[in-house]
This record gives sequence, C-alpha cells and structure tokens, in this order.
Amino acid sequence: MEFICPWESPQYFIFSSNIPTLLYYSHFIAILIAGIFAYMLFSKIRESLTVRLLLTSILLFVTWTLIDVFLWASNRADLVLFYWSLQILLETLLYSSAFYLTFTFVKKKDLNLKNKIFLSLGILPIVILLPSIHLLPGIDVSYCNAIESSFVIFYTYLFQIILSLSILFLCFKEINKNISHRKEISLFTAGIIIFLIAFSSGNIIGSITENWALAQAGLFGMPVFITFLTYTIVKFKTFNVKLFGARALVFALWVLVGSILFVQTLENVRIITSVTLIVLLILGIGLVRSVRKEIEQKERIEKLAIDLEKANARLRELDTLKSEFLSFASHQLRSPLTAMHGHTSMLIEGDFGEIPQKIKEPIEIIDQSTTSLIKIVNDFLNISRIEQGRMQYDYVDFNTRDLVEEVIAELRPNVESKGLTFEFSAEEDDSYLIHADKGKLKQVIGNIIDNSIKYTPSGGIKVHVGRVNNFIKISVKDTGIGIDPVDVPKLFSKFGRTKDAHKTNITGTGLGLYVAKQMIEAQKGKIWVESHGKGSGSTFFIEFEAKS
Repeated sequence: MEFICPWESPQYFIFSSNIPTLLYYSHFIAILIAGIFAYMLFSKIRESLTVRLLLTSILLFVTWTLIDVFLWASNRADLVLFYWSLQILLETLLYSSAFYLTFTFVKKKDLNLKNKIFLSLGILPIVILLPSIHLLPGIDVSYCNAIESSFVIFYTYLFQIILSLSILFLCFKEINKNISHRKEISLFTAGIIIFLIAFSSGNIIGSITENWALAQAGLFGMPVFITFLTYTIVKFKTFNVKLFGARALVFALWVLVGSILFVQTLENVRIITSVTLIVLLILGIGLVRSVRKEIEQKERIEKLAIDLEKANARLRELDTLKSEFLSFASHQLRSPLTAMHGHTSMLIEGDFGEIPQKIKEPIEIIDQSTTSLIKIVNDFLNISRIEQGRMQYDYVDFNTRDLVEEVIAELRPNVESKGLTFEFSAEEDDSYLIHADKGKLKQVIGNIIDNSIKYTPSGGIKVHVGRVNNFIKISVKDTGIGIDPVDVPKLFSKFGRTKDAHKTNITGTGLGLYVAKQMIEAQKGKIWVESHGKGSGSTFFIEFEAKS
C-alpha cells in the first residue's frame, strides 16, 4: 500500500512530526505510572485473583496506549488499519477485564460461568470481524484515519455502556449490602468509572470534534484510577502490600513534576501544569494524611511500649515476690509436716506401745495424707527453686540399673497392695553408667512409677532399662487409663493434667511431671510420653547420654 499520509516515516516507531507534544505527555505518563503500579503489585500475583485481573487490565491499557503512539506516528495506510483494528479489540477486552476485576474486588470471589460466557460472547463479534472490511472499510485520506463501520461504532459503544452500567449496578448493590467495606468499594468504584469514562472520552471527543489531539487528554484517567486505588490500598490495606502507598505517591509526584521539562510550547506547559497541580493537590492531601496518621500511630505505640515495660517490670517484681513467698511457705510447712509424718509412723509401728485397731486406722489415714502433703510441698519448693534459678545439681557417675532397682524395691509394696503386677528388665552385660544428679533422677523415676500406680486401676507396670547406641533409656509402661493425644503436649506443663485424671486420682496437682521435665532437661536429658489414647495405657521415657 502507498504512503498516503503527508508526513515522514517515524523513527523507532514513535517519533514523528505528526504527534502533538501533549500526546507524549499523556501517553507516557500514563504508561509509566501504570507500569510502576504493576511492578509493585507483581509480588502478590500468586496470592490473589483480583491482583491478576488488575495486572491484566493494566497490561491491556499499556498495550493500547503504545499502539496509539504507533498509530499517530505511522504514515502507512496498511499499518494505520492494523493498529486501529487492534485498538478496537483491546478496548473491548479492557472493558471486559474491568468488569471482571470489579466483580472479584467487591464480591471477593470468582466470576460465575454464566457471566464468563456473557463476556466471551460480547468479545466474539469483534474477533470475527477483525480481519474483514466489515470492521474498518477503508482510510479517510483527508485525515489519514481509519473509517469505522456503523455496526462497529454502534456495537462497541453499546458494549461499553452495558459493562459500565453493570459495574455501577454491581458496586451500588454491594455498597448497600456490605456496610463494613462501603468506603473501600466506593473509592474503587469512583476510580474505575472515572478511568473508563476518561478512556472512552477520547473516542467520543475525537468523533464529535475531529480533534484527535485533544482526545488524548482522556488517558489521564489511568493516573486518576491509580490514585484512587493507591489511597484504597493505603487506607484499607486491600492487597496487604507494605509501603505500597508511600512509594506509589512519591513516584507519581516525581513523574508529574519531571515530565514538564520535556514540554516545548507555552500552551502545553499551561495545560500540563494545571493538570499536574490538580493531581499534586490530591496526592499531597493523601500523603500528608498518611504521614500524620503514621506519626500518631507511632506516638501511641511508643506510649504503649513504655506502659508495657512498666507493667512487665511490675509483673517480674510480683513474680519474684510470689516465688519468695512460695519458698518461705514451703519451708515453713515442711518442718511440721515432717514431724507429723515421723510421729504417725512411730505410732503405727508401735514405738509408743500397742494401740487399738480402732485408733490405728485413723492414724494411718493421717499418715497417708501427711505423706501426700509433704510431696506437694516438695513440688512447690522445687518449682520455686527452679524459677529463681537456685536449683542445685550434684553430678556424680552412677549405674542407672542399680538406681532403678532401688526405686522399685521401695515402691513394690505400694504396687502389690493395689493388686498390680510389677516387672523389671535390663541386660546384665551392658554398661548403664551416666553422669547426673543421682538423688534428683531417683526422685523423677519414683514420681513416674508412683503416677503409673495411681492411674492404673488393673493390670501391671513394666520398667525397662536399656542402652541404644550411646544413650541410656529408662521406660515405665503401664496398662492404665491412657492419655488422649490432645492432652499430651500440656502434660509436662505447670498444673497440666488430663481431662479425666481427677476420676482416678483426685489428689494430683499437675506439678510432678513439670518438675520432672525441668530437672531432666537441666541435666541435658530427655523425658517424654507415648500413648495410643484413652484406655490404652502409657509409656514414659527418660533418656541420658551414657558415660564413656
């Protein structure tokens, strides 16, 4: 096709004397701001369908805008027809994408199949007519513009009006229904409607006035939409992008001010300066409010931090007083309880002479209760020492098997009196030497076996000492009530007991296993429990590194 346009061929597809200065400003400012916005959102593309649709809309807009520059610069009729037809297709896709974006933004869900089919059918006629003369019959030689068919003009305007009204209807309906997100949806709606109106105004102004240079002002709708969307993101954290708003505002200010340097005529400078001042006013108000809000929040956080530090200091002081009182009270209680236990034991053993059976039974109950109280007091005393960091450990080398056998010998009468079986096993030729606090380990093993006795109504208890590689492992397995898997994590916490523990042992405090865990871990050992659930019994394990 001949070169029918009365200007020179473009350089690098975009530089031509046919392009008015305002076009470079309106097009490339819009492309740059849209590109910056898309770059900032790109990291969130996998997390949100709304973000993906927003980026799709921005990509369609940027592509349309670049093609418009090519269209203005080209002096070949065949390229004018090609670029023009692409723009019609991109406009249709952009409106469809805008509707899809709006739906996902306000509804927080994907578009249903029915509406997807509707959008696809709306785009289909343009796609079908794209390579034919029924879309663009020819070229207007006077202005070097493509001639659009009556059908295309009617259809594209109707399609755009229907989608714009659908967007408004959808947003207003959701605003009335969704009170909590009313302002967020309102700002988004205002931005996208201004953008679509401004975008379409270029074609309307150009068709009515035949001044296509003036029509380029419509592209300022994209920066306005970006401004509304940026404020929405800053205000309501729509896409949860940190520092997003501040960066977008700074970039927009830099681009708008810097672009004035590239304008040559005084008339265009006035136009651009007016537009820039309006945009600067809007962005400036948003930036000042954002900074003021950040300063106020920072001051509140600093005040809360000071108050929190004071509260923490007071809590630490109260915790210290609590531990000191607990230690003092435990010491004061232990002495009279020990005396009571000693005298009741002597009475039961007949050191003060034979006592009647009628009196002996209450004394035995007193002795058992005193023993339980002494154990509780010792637990409280140990907790106090652990929390204050005053727990002392006397490390020696000793044989674990001998220690376990000693504990079993002491507790065997308790097991037999309850009618339970008691088994112990260990390999004779293995070495079970460890370096730890013998007295405290004996206390822990005794505590675990005693718990097994209390929580095993019938059956028996098996204790095993074994060596696995370089570790000595002690296991205490019972056929008791078992442990619900939900209760296992809290079993070794302070006052931690299973839900049904009180049914079997009403005197338990939930302190014994907590103290045991603290003691074992302080000596570089491990303690844990395994159970298949209620009614399946439990197995407690203690593990120490063997002494080489």
